[in-house]
Amino acid sequence: MVRERKIIVFIATSADGFIARRDGSFDWLQRPRPKDNYGMEAFYSSIDTILWGRKTCDMALDFQKKGVAGTGFDTRVKNYVFTHNVRHFQGEGAVAPAGVEFVNEPIKAFATRLREKEGKDVWIMGGAGIIASFLDAGEIDEFVISVVPTFIGEGIPLIAAGRRTVPLELISSTKFPDGVVKLHYAVGKYSSRGLDAGR
Repeated sequence: MVRERKIIVFIATSADGFIARRDGSFDWLQRPRPKDNYGMEAFYSSIDTILWGRKTCDMALDFQKKGVAGTGFDTRVKNYVFTHNVRHFQGEGAVAPAGVEFVNEPIKAFATRLREKEGKDVWIMGGAGIIASFLDAGEIDEFVISVVPTFIGEGIPLIAAGRRTVPLELISSTKFPDGVVKLHYAVGKYSSRGLDAGR
């Protein structure tokens, strides 16, 4: 039996719960990092698909235009960008960047189709909107959140605002010498039997 692929949010937040400043900048993340980059290298080898929200993709494209190193789309993995307006990116007659496919379909249907394909796990890159949409659809399996010991006061939250109560089950916590704490959670769901972890 083929193992069902997991959909995972792997992300860094400030100590007050933001993933970026209001303008999308993340200067507060520019800090010396451990050799394994808080487990990022191992995680990246476990995925073969990345999901992007429109605003996060906009920022990546802007960085690429400015020539910022390491901001291009990795063509070794499949990149899906969720948008209600494909022309926002493509313009008339333009084509998607290599390795990128634009998506405009219900989250549940897309996630079901993705899980049915054989492959590695799936990374939700962000931002807050796409994370909220997948979470509210019950289509996120795990969160891996590296909490950086810095307050930034205001910014873009981890999850877009909405009335929700989603229980989490702690899988592990890892403390790094620089004060970063990585929290690994399974997303729970309520059922008639109480709290079930994962799917």
